[in-house]
Amino acid sequence: MTPASQPARPLPVLRSVEDIRAQVAAWRGGGLTVALVPTMGALHDGHLALVRRARMLADRVIASVFVNPAQFAPHEDFDRYPRDEAGDAAKLASAGCDALYAPTVRGMYPPGFATAISVGGPAEGLCGSFRPQMFGGVALVVTKLFLQALPDVAVFGEKDYQQLMVIRRFTRDLDIPVRVEGLPTVREEDGLAMSSRNAYLAAGERTRVPELYRSLIAAADALARGAEVDGVLTAVRGRIAEAGFGTIDYVELRDAETLEPVAAVERPARLLAAAWMGKARLIDNVPVVPAG
Repeated sequence: MTPASQPARPLPVLRSVEDIRAQVAAWRGGGLTVALVPTMGALHDGHLALVRRARMLADRVIASVFVNPAQFAPHEDFDRYPRDEAGDAAKLASAGCDALYAPTVRGMYPPGFATAISVGGPAEGLCGSFRPQMFGGVALVVTKLFLQALPDVAVFGEKDYQQLMVIRRFTRDLDIPVRVEGLPTVREEDGLAMSSRNAYLAAGERTRVPELYRSLIAAADALARGAEVDGVLTAVRGRIAEAGFGTIDYVELRDAETLEPVAAVERPARLLAAAWMGKARLIDNVPVVPAG
């Protein structure tokens, strides 16, 4: 059997804090840098793009898979969130990942765990209004992952743009020595942002949801050319409602750096939306840059 035809080596799976720290220490002992790609699993090409980007930024890459109960409300989809560790490990190995960190809930939050993190600033409004438990839970688990692995760099997708801004904010605020990198949203051929929750879409719904991205792109172009903000946002809501979306949580224009609301595009901004199609809550965003 030639080296090119040999099957990929099984991906090492780390289960405990001791495991991940020992592995990172061994790499650092050899003078290597380390990148971390935190995920909740059910991996798709968007996640693998994060791994490939991480490979460009560091010598070794760890991807974590952990469905974090701290960021789910009791009525949300923690129990039914898709899980496939074996499939995730195979995909990560194919993308060049060096290790999978897959702790248990008990390992991450042992009996007696009593600590929370409160976040403000970019966590306020948008998804923070509709999922008020989410960003505190994200901050808690990402802080723990950063302190467990102490990577040089961590890579997150811009599809969850508010989450990315929250992570950057608390990483700076808490002086955590990790560089946080964002990667532009990876999309299906029809423009739909890749997401593990897309699995909740029925066949008929799947054909309609790309209208969310198309409406945001059209709106971003109009805003960049100086169109009146309220009118553009109202048009987006009407367009996606006509496409079959049900509840529209928000369609808003925010400053690209601070996520504060803006009334005109005078500096880089972000147009963000969240809406429901059947059982799936879809979020998306696009950049808005002033014309000229």
